[in-house]
Amino acid sequence: MPENTPVETHKNIKQFNTEDWLYEEFKVGLKARSIRRTISEGESMMFNGLVMDLHPYVADEVFAEEEGLFKKRLVAGAMVFSLGLGLMAHNNIHTFSYGYDKLRFIKPVFIGDTIYTVRTQLKKIPKYEKMGLVTVSYEVYKHPGELVLYCEHLQTVKYRHPENYQK
Repeated sequence: MPENTPVETHKNIKQFNTEDWLYEEFKVGLKARSIRRTISEGESMMFNGLVMDLHPYVADEVFAEEEGLFKKRLVAGAMVFSLGLGLMAHNNIHTFSYGYDKLRFIKPVFIGDTIYTVRTQLKKIPKYEKMGLVTVSYEVYKHPGELVLYCEHLQTVKYRHPENYQK
């Protein structure tokens, strides 16, 4: 029987699907692309129900086909935003969301569309005593490469050497 409890033993194993980079490691200009994912009708309606978005364009097939501008149902913009950012979630244990800027829904996304995301590291500036501010852009595309959403995510991130950023 081991002397240490599993919690004590396991805390030294790197956690799956997390990152631990700090402000100094953030490289302006670095790009990353996500995997693709297809948006199904079931998950679209589940999302609509969760957030109480029952607008006819996202929830009413008859309206969409007979009266709607696009003749088919849309995926809610909030869902495209959530999925697009989720595809690039880095789960960094040293970052904290500061907010989003420049959120734009550029083109419609429909049930059955396949999306992917490109993240670009835009800039970084010292901000607080223990954390700097970084900005990344998210461009969400639907296959085969049509830009449907753009936003910028601002995050605070801990310094590796906070003494270098003291005023």
